[in-house]
Amino acid sequence: MLNHYLSLSPEVADALRDGRPVVALESTIISHGMPYPQNVETALRVEQTIRDHGAVPATIAIIGGRLKAGCTPEEIEHLGKKGAEVTKASRRDLPVLVARGMDGATTVTTTMIIAAMAGIRVFATGGIGGVHRGAQHSFDISADLEELAKTPVMVICAGAKSILDLGLTLEYLETKGVPVIGYGTDELPAFYTRHSGFGVDYRMDTPEELAHAFHAKLAMGLQGGMLVTNPIPEAYSMPADIINFAIDHALQEAEEKGVHGKECTPFLLARVKDLTGGDSLAANIELVLNNARLAARVAAAMCD
Repeated sequence: MLNHYLSLSPEVADALRDGRPVVALESTIISHGMPYPQNVETALRVEQTIRDHGAVPATIAIIGGRLKAGCTPEEIEHLGKKGAEVTKASRRDLPVLVARGMDGATTVTTTMIIAAMAGIRVFATGGIGGVHRGAQHSFDISADLEELAKTPVMVICAGAKSILDLGLTLEYLETKGVPVIGYGTDELPAFYTRHSGFGVDYRMDTPEELAHAFHAKLAMGLQGGMLVTNPIPEAYSMPADIINFAIDHALQEAEEKGVHGKECTPFLLARVKDLTGGDSLAANIELVLNNARLAARVAAAMCD
């Protein structure tokens, strides 16, 4: 029955059959995270980076109602050009998009779901969603956190997006039993910056350590995934005061305009980009590439 909904690209199918490393990639960053044509250029660069480091990329999306693990360059171009016209697809959206034969750009949540269906264990993204600032009033908590608690995929990111309440996000992950690992750091990275002031659960310094820990989690039958936080490279890290100033202004604008729900994160990221003169977009691209390199190495270590 699963094959009725899920399509693997020939490259991804061959790699999984042969036991070669595969890395999942989301598509929301294409349709909702960056403007065209940088979104398509970045997606193709990320795929090539994964290939250059010995793994097979599997960009994940919903195309014409099909769950796709492995998109063609033409499909990536399609998602990039349509942009925000493509539904930003979370768990709740999958049944309707599939039934109606629609397109969907996968969030962290849906990328994890489809990756797990396909048998892909490693996923590289920019940053995860989390508990939004003011969530004690709005109850705005990303579905990404719930998915990390239930779906067996390792998510490699540059931390939670710095537009969020990072302390509450960590508390939520602790409650759900999700290990938060710092790669080469004892501190949670904050997406655009390397430092947040919050500690992680454990520090690990090699892809092999990460692979062993995730293998042990699976072998024990423990539910859920693992969050690996990989700091943005030093050369591209933005000063905390500059990024926080931009975030505060963007949050105020969102409140004044009544932006909420699934529209909140794309709005905030776009405004932060404008307020930083485009510097945040350049940082976003570099941190995604950095995560892709690490993910390829971890996927290879898992195969070994």
